[in-house]
Amino acid sequence: MGMRVAVAGASGYAGGELLRLLAGHPDLEIGAVTAATSAGKPVTKIHPNLTGHPAFDGRDFQVTDVSTLRDAELIFMALPHGESAALAKQLPGTRIVDLSADFRLGDEESWHRFYGAVPYAGRWAYGLPELPGAREKIKAARTVAAPGCYATTSILALAPLLAAGLADPADIVIVAASGTTGAGRSPRPDLLASEVMGSMSAYKVGGTHRHTPEIEQALTEATGEPSEPVTVSFTPVLAPMPRGILATCTARLTPAATETQDPDQALRAAFAAAYAGEPFVHLLPEGQWPVSGAVAGSNGAHVQVAADTRAGRAVVVATTDNLGKGAAGQAVQIANLMLGLPETAGLTTHGVAP
Repeated sequence: MGMRVAVAGASGYAGGELLRLLAGHPDLEIGAVTAATSAGKPVTKIHPNLTGHPAFDGRDFQVTDVSTLRDAELIFMALPHGESAALAKQLPGTRIVDLSADFRLGDEESWHRFYGAVPYAGRWAYGLPELPGAREKIKAARTVAAPGCYATTSILALAPLLAAGLADPADIVIVAASGTTGAGRSPRPDLLASEVMGSMSAYKVGGTHRHTPEIEQALTEATGEPSEPVTVSFTPVLAPMPRGILATCTARLTPAATETQDPDQALRAAFAAAYAGEPFVHLLPEGQWPVSGAVAGSNGAHVQVAADTRAGRAVVVATTDNLGKGAAGQAVQIANLMLGLPETAGLTTHGVAP
């Protein structure tokens, strides 16, 4: 028998992906599987892809409450913003990986600006293992905030440049396209197939997307220069695909990059050093650019970088599966570290394309 874990909010897209990954995990046993409005419904009715697995056949979602969850050695919380904090308060001392935004931000003013009247709950350890020093903090923590999907992809794309001093932290532009699962499972007219198919649309334009302060916070910390905070202009785009993120990030090159004999190689060297030995983040061969389908269904991230010397900018393209490395896969990666398991247990870096 493996270590017993529970999933709160398992009826959503991220929760369903968690169940799929946990079903194949060699060291974890699935305990409570809870939901809100779907409580009492069969798990396989909401997630028919799990049909035939003994952990789910004939099993109904339970109500999300403390008594149902408290016997787990670790709880994954895939709940709406505000709900995780309220539940976590009733589970002191419990190991928790939270997939909501409730514990990501360290600045209360930024929280209220982007999340309105939702009470500020403080900050937990930030669960992006590939950032410098992050693994040690995750291993030592009992509660960890999993990063957002756009944030994960953008931070992986930009952190090596900023840490190496090759990009201006005050001049960064991110345009990132996401699949429709990034908007959650609640029905909305703008997410109808007839509205999305054959069309792309920008939304939350003008720095209003909630992942903006999270990206800036993590990248500022990655520079090691808190007196020079990172500023990003972030524009999200809805793409006609169910899952995946493709982020195109540009940043003004610093003299440290432009004065080298070969700026392209200087940029690539920074990425190669940052992600050497990383099991899930891959710098692609020179000239090969990321495609979102290549990481679908995996915990992988593909990145590529080039210098646009005419414009004086670095261009980085990164892709992840928003339900994988951007949510459930990363949550399992975090849990593995917290529980002392192999970091790659139950995960793959290989996508299922086409």
